[in-house]
Amino acid sequence: MGSKKMTLLKEAYRNMFTARTMSDLYETHARLTAKYVHACSRGHEAIQFAAGRHLGEHDYLSAYYRDDSILLAAGCTPEELMLQLFAKKNDPFSGGRTYYSHPSLNVPGRVKIPHQSSATGMQAIPAAGVAMGIQYREQHGLETGGNAVTLCSIGDAAITEGEVSEALHMSALKQLPMVWLIQDNEWDISAHKSEIRFGDAGTLAKAFPPIEFIHVDGSDLLDSIAAMDQAFTIAREERRPVLVHAEVPLLGHHTSGVRKEWYRDDLEEHGKRDPLPKARQTLIENGFTAQDLESLETEIQTQVQAAFDRARTAEEPEGADLLPQVLAPTGIIEETGERSPSNGEETLMVDCALHAMQEILAEHPEALLYGQDVGGRLGGVFREAATLAQKFGDSRVFNTPIQEAFIIGSTVGMSAAGLKPIVEVQFADYLWPGLNQLFTEASRSYFLSNGQWPVHSLIRVPIGAYGSGGPYHSSSIESVLANIRGIKVVYPSNGADLKGLLKAAFHDPNPVVVLEHKGLYWSKIPGTEAARCIEPAADYLVPIGKGRMVTAPAEAACTVITYGRGVYWALEATAAIEAPVEILDLRSISPVDFELIGQRIRQTHRAVIVTEEPVNHGFAQALAGRIGAEFFQELDAPVAVVGSMETPAIPLNEGLERFVLVNADKVRAALQQTLDF
Repeated sequence: MGSKKMTLLKEAYRNMFTARTMSDLYETHARLTAKYVHACSRGHEAIQFAAGRHLGEHDYLSAYYRDDSILLAAGCTPEELMLQLFAKKNDPFSGGRTYYSHPSLNVPGRVKIPHQSSATGMQAIPAAGVAMGIQYREQHGLETGGNAVTLCSIGDAAITEGEVSEALHMSALKQLPMVWLIQDNEWDISAHKSEIRFGDAGTLAKAFPPIEFIHVDGSDLLDSIAAMDQAFTIAREERRPVLVHAEVPLLGHHTSGVRKEWYRDDLEEHGKRDPLPKARQTLIENGFTAQDLESLETEIQTQVQAAFDRARTAEEPEGADLLPQVLAPTGIIEETGERSPSNGEETLMVDCALHAMQEILAEHPEALLYGQDVGGRLGGVFREAATLAQKFGDSRVFNTPIQEAFIIGSTVGMSAAGLKPIVEVQFADYLWPGLNQLFTEASRSYFLSNGQWPVHSLIRVPIGAYGSGGPYHSSSIESVLANIRGIKVVYPSNGADLKGLLKAAFHDPNPVVVLEHKGLYWSKIPGTEAARCIEPAADYLVPIGKGRMVTAPAEAACTVITYGRGVYWALEATAAIEAPVEILDLRSISPVDFELIGQRIRQTHRAVIVTEEPVNHGFAQALAGRIGAEFFQELDAPVAVVGSMETPAIPLNEGLERFVLVNADKVRAALQQTLDF
């Protein structure tokens, strides 16, 4: 046998035996290791080695929670994995913040591993987003460092997830350079495949014929190596997707917290397919002696035990280290540029946004815009992307399927590939399918990767009730978004702020949701004419988290705190109040400018908060509670909150729509009551 093959087989056995020794050690010391839940690759080692060995410094890995053999094959050490097992400070993946075999790695010279969550199949969309980013960089002459490939590894139970199908659809549609590895061990925790699936990954693959399909016995080392060699050759050289369906035994527990003896009746059968003794026999058949292997095994056991001992006694993380990784720092902290140029023209809010996009795309080749109906045929249902595809090409401004989860989740991968995606969800009512990705993946990446993977994600969302949009095109959802830590949420009330905030959001390293009230886009609602304003210069930036005083009369007796369309209800209401009342436009929901709020409360001692949302359990009510708690001694009246009716949706009939919404009369009544208190 050639020396090259001997070296490969020895490397494979070292990897597999190391992983098995680790899982044996964890089980032996279960009282220690089960403190934090974990799962191991026991039974999956052969196919995982075969896959992980192909990953270089320019490639990306999206692993799932049973992939410690892939990590070893890709260059991680047992001690690095064990530091995460014990949630230690020097855990290189998360700093003790997340579970074993939940890697995040962004280190020069090593495979890139963006953060992904525990949620089954959730990594599929960000992984496809990475591959889409790699493809984009290649198409536009941006550096990629070689024929980079994304490997997405998931379990067989994940193939029933809708988001996995979305990701497969896009990898087939776009012919993305990626390898899908489905490790089929027949079990979804305690549910057997016979209970939950009518087929397997091969059945699923038939729905996506552009994806090359390979089936392999993942317990056979040589077959696994051949299959993964073929898959990576296709993806790397032909730049198209491959799906590998590997059948493997599950020899360990589902996790340390769900024991196999509780529900399994097939342990003996699975044990007969153990890849480790099969690999050992393969090595003996290819020239290794039993003594060679015993010597190697002893060496590995000694090394693993030493790593275990070091990791177990390593330094614990400190709580003080947590907050710096909640949000990545941004350099935009002050308002800069010209807000109202002397030669500027009065411009509709929607056109201010359009021009912001045009200026960003012209200046930044790493920027791209995609979503539903934003492509060249329409340019957005509000014409907010009109002409952009014609100016910048269909590969930079393009339509996506109706897949809100993919639209949002793909930005996580795009960002990891070094791009700055701008995406649109057509209406706030349809953000919900994407909330899973926004909450579980985008918002937590920076924190759970210990600062390694901030996510640039600019998400534009038309919002609010206008023109009888009805119950599925009129929702206000800012309270839900405000409760997602790790993202920013802005809600401008005019074209100047919208343009400045879009520019700031583009340069922000965190996910930013920009809520754009569709009723203000064209200032067609009487009283909202001020949403149309002199368009700011291209260099204008509004720092996220800074409010603005819309009106500031001397000796103001009350502060109206609002945002979005609320500014115009407040303007109309205060015009009919004799006492001087000031209006504070928050501009940002999260972070909120509580410093400015505090300054004004100390001056006026009264506040009314106006929101388009229903009041109960919402952002505005929470803000009122915080003001009451932190400025109780400054207040001369309770903080009032004015919002829409407590209905689950906005009715279609225009009269009913008006009846449900806030109006100037309701704001005026609350103001007068607060002033009279």
